[in-house]
Amino acid sequence: MSGQDGQPDDGPDRRHRRPEGVSDETVEALGSLSKALETTERARGHLYSFHQLTGTADLELDRAVELLHKAGHPDWAETVRTQVLGRNVIPGHWTFQIVEAYDHTYYRPFRELEQAALEELADGRDHLYEAEMKEARRTAGHPHHTARPDTDPQVTGGDDG
Repeated sequence: MSGQDGQPDDGPDRRHRRPEGVSDETVEALGSLSKALETTERARGHLYSFHQLTGTADLELDRAVELLHKAGHPDWAETVRTQVLGRNVIPGHWTFQIVEAYDHTYYRPFRELEQAALEELADGRDHLYEAEMKEARRTAGHPHHTARPDTDPQVTGGDDG
């Protein structure tokens, strides 16, 4: 890539450059919206962990029931089987139903809203806030501070720090 002056362009790619007319406030607001969605992505991951861990525990109860029987405690085996094994984690719900409700009620609408805001306010370009932060913080010309993945990080001589 070359800049307008014919010099190599070491800045962000077009997808990470602010469209003309987009204000600092809009970039900051979209960055905040994206950060909130990223936090929601993390929460969703924890919800999936909850789902998988609870399922794993429930499956392990099969073994506990079997072992209680083998150990001569059939009453305890039956108590575990009827009182905990396969039990709802909240009234009427197994964990997969909680995940589905979260996705349908909160996660998908949030994700769709964030995408619509990016489309309307920034020509669909995301991570503008982060791209501008990177540009402000990096050392132009340093081989380990390149703006884009496609920039050759080859050291051109001297101490690269």
